[in-house]
Amino acid sequence: MELPGDRASREFTAFAEEHGARLLRAAEYLTGDRHSAQDLVQTALTKVFVAWSAARRGNTYAYARRVLVNAHTDTWRRRRWREDLTDRPDDRPGGAQVDHAQWASDRDELTRALSVLTERERAIVVLRYGEDMAERDVARTLGVSTGTVKSTTSRALGKLRAHSETSDPKEHDHAQR
Repeated sequence: MELPGDRASREFTAFAEEHGARLLRAAEYLTGDRHSAQDLVQTALTKVFVAWSAARRGNTYAYARRVLVNAHTDTWRRRRWREDLTDRPDDRPGGAQVDHAQWASDRDELTRALSVLTERERAIVVLRYGEDMAERDVARTLGVSTGTVKSTTSRALGKLRAHSETSDPKEHDHAQR
C-alpha cells in the first residue's frame, strides 16, 4: 500500500531531477558563482518541497523559479558579494557536442558583463532573456510593475552595450584562439 507522502515525495524527486539543471543555470546567472547557486537552488527546492501540494497544482517550474528568485532577493538584501563562476560541464539537450573552451570563454564574458549590472537589473535580464519570460511575468515574479521591468531592462541593456563596446578586443581575440 502506498502512502500519500510517498507519492508526493516521488513526484517532487522527479520534478527536481527534471528541472534542477535549469534552476541551477538561472541561479548561477543570478548569483555569479556556482556554490552560491547550488545553495540557492537547494533553498528554493526545500521551500518548494514544503509547499509541494500547492506547487504541483499549477506550473510547477514557474512556482519553483519564483521561489528561487525570491530566495535570491532575500539573500542580496541581507548581503552583497560576488565570486567568479567555477567551471561546470554543459548540460545541453540531445548531447550536442560543445567546444568547452569557447563555452568557458563565452560564460566568463557573460559573467563579466552581468557584473556591471545591479542585482535588480541582473535578475530582470536573466529572467527576461535567460528564462525567456514575458515582461508581465517578470514583474509578477519580482513584485514590481511592468513599467519598472521595461525601464530597468532598457537601462540594463544600455549598460551591457556600453560594456561590450569598452571590452578589450584583444582579450576577446585571445579567448577565441
